[in-house]
Amino acid sequence: MDSNIATMLSRYQCKNAQDYEYALKEIIQETALSGLARGGFFKQAAFTGGTALRIFYNLPRFSEDLDFSLLLPNPSFQLEAYLPTVKDELASVGFQMEITSKKKQPQGPIQSAFLKENTLQLLLKFTPITPPVTGIPASAVIRVKLEIDTNPPAGARYEEKASFLPHPYIARLLDAPSLFATKLHAILARSFLKGRDFYDYIFYLQRNVSVNLMLLENALRQTGQWTNTEPLAIHDLQQLLLDKFKATDFQAAKTDVAPFIRDTNELFAWSKELFTDSVRRLC
Repeated sequence: MDSNIATMLSRYQCKNAQDYEYALKEIIQETALSGLARGGFFKQAAFTGGTALRIFYNLPRFSEDLDFSLLLPNPSFQLEAYLPTVKDELASVGFQMEITSKKKQPQGPIQSAFLKENTLQLLLKFTPITPPVTGIPASAVIRVKLEIDTNPPAGARYEEKASFLPHPYIARLLDAPSLFATKLHAILARSFLKGRDFYDYIFYLQRNVSVNLMLLENALRQTGQWTNTEPLAIHDLQQLLLDKFKATDFQAAKTDVAPFIRDTNELFAWSKELFTDSVRRLC
């Protein structure tokens, strides 16, 4: 096993096959980021979403996908141009992954790619687990999705952060207020319930992160949740969230996020009352 991968695995307190599966998935994510950086991807794009929060801000939940946004709209951008470098970076530390790209039909601003490899093969190659491995079907795959918005709303601000494993690299990502704005947009615009959105929302509030209102307003205008001629103000955002929280099934939200966190006691107080009161903390 590559020594850097062994070092990365040692950061996790893995007790069973599922723990190792989550750990390997995150290591694959970080290796893919290293490959993207080496290919010059972050000259045109920035890292966003829950995995950015997990890797660079220590969000205490697992995250599945790698989400990105171009710095400027560019309909001719091709994510697949960067995939060979990602594949090479993964192979350099022992991951022989299948990589496929996908464009949504009809053609839209979102481009996706998928990294896949057989779960059992990865567990047996990179962990101390020995066969037979129970609870994981022979056909199971570890799957990581890369997704980029080629028509991002204006107003994001950025920062650069370094990581040193599996190889040193620097990634450009949205700064914390801009990341918070994208999460609030997801809460307000998403057509289905995703408990992880609400978990991340609490994470930002606990750290007194302010909101990049310009970015949030532009995102909401892009998707139709804010059509007023006046700029979006904090009191407008508070009312939008109050309306959303009143319509949210927080028991279902807890059930959705529970598999992604180690301590479900964090969710004990989740309720309409808690989230309704939380809007006072927005700044």
